[in-house]
Amino acid sequence: MIEKETKLKGCFVLEPKVFEDSRGYFFESFNQNTFNRLIGNTVNFIQDNESFSKKGVLRGLHYQTGDHAQAKLVRVIKGKVLDVAVDIRKNSETFGQYISIELSEENKKQLFIPRGFAHGFIVLSNTAIFSYKCDNFYNKQSEGGIIFNDKYLNIDWILNEKEFVISEKDLQLPVLKNARL
Repeated sequence: MIEKETKLKGCFVLEPKVFEDSRGYFFESFNQNTFNRLIGNTVNFIQDNESFSKKGVLRGLHYQTGDHAQAKLVRVIKGKVLDVAVDIRKNSETFGQYISIELSEENKKQLFIPRGFAHGFIVLSNTAIFSYKCDNFYNKQSEGGIIFNDKYLNIDWILNEKEFVISEKDLQLPVLKNARL
């Protein structure tokens, strides 16, 4: 597996070694020892989640606060998404900055998002199956979010906003400066 730290400290792009032949392909999608060695930290994932979404579905930007903060390892099993991580660590040099990366069934890249980040994605293909591991259980009272079109963040979601499909809940999220961090 190849790892590359992004401009946001602690946030890594991981690329597995894929073995292909006439039968198809094989790759190791996760190995706890290899993962911890690559990111230089010990992370214990305790929950796996999966979502199915149609083109234009934008989920996010979500996070958990306090003792319920979550680190995530995200990947796409089917389709293609633009994945976004926003640094919301108040004392970070990169507070309010984001990275975006295309994750797809073709490139098989994964993104590790440490605690202290908001996360979201938009589906670029007709459909997508999105999978992620979390190192902490979800807690409704600790959930937070930032509106997708916060002018301060100025995220380029690639698609035209007319194509976006967003939940009512996500449309009510605050801008970063008003978010509960």
